[in-house]
Amino acid sequence: MLTPVFLVGVAAVAFLAVEIGPLYAVDRFRDLREPTDAERGRLDYLRETAGLDVDRVAIERRSADGAEGETGDDAGENAGSIEVAVRGPPRRRVLFLSEAVLDDLDDDVAIGLLAAEAGRVETYYGEFRAVAVAAVVGVLAAIVTATVPFDAGFASLVAVGLAAFWVGRRVQYAADDRAADAVGADRVADAFERAAAIRGVEPATGDWSTWFEVQPPLGDRIAALRERDGAENASEDAS
Repeated sequence: MLTPVFLVGVAAVAFLAVEIGPLYAVDRFRDLREPTDAERGRLDYLRETAGLDVDRVAIERRSADGAEGETGDDAGENAGSIEVAVRGPPRRRVLFLSEAVLDDLDDDVAIGLLAAEAGRVETYYGEFRAVAVAAVVGVLAAIVTATVPFDAGFASLVAVGLAAFWVGRRVQYAADDRAADAVGADRVADAFERAAAIRGVEPATGDWSTWFEVQPPLGDRIAALRERDGAENASEDAS
């Protein structure tokens, strides 16, 4: 009886660590401030246009050398001094922005990046990742405690990992599609490219080394958005 309870507890801790841990870490270890009244007014407009609903906004101050720290998953939400990331569970979601987003980006780019985060919120991408990690950790714990035979446990681990990989990519592309529905595929793609340019990197495309990454390469996401934009333009021209 104790073993199933232990396994459930391990999975629950893993879920909370992935779901709440980043929110706690950023809140505790980053130099954050509340938006000014002027910034809040502009952010309200940007978030409304992008379709992003959060419970709180926090801005990270520039450090003494003029650069902010890096967090996030890819150049779409983090590009060196450009950071746009939503953390936390539903009803506790916090939008974290670097000051450079408000100071250095025009509204179109900021809206594109915010829309990308809105897409993730609407598709529950963060919650999916937390569930996937919890499932993998739970299977590993079952193997370690000999609750299941090693062969069956290893097969389950591979199955869970492959399912998480496949579904995770589908969720991310669905999030990008939500962003494109809200503000246009070209605007989101332009925002990703602008963020990558500020970071000084070329958006990577997938190769064999990315086959088992849940997060699709940014270059592939941009290509999918460009393809969608082209198809929509062709459809409009045909009509």
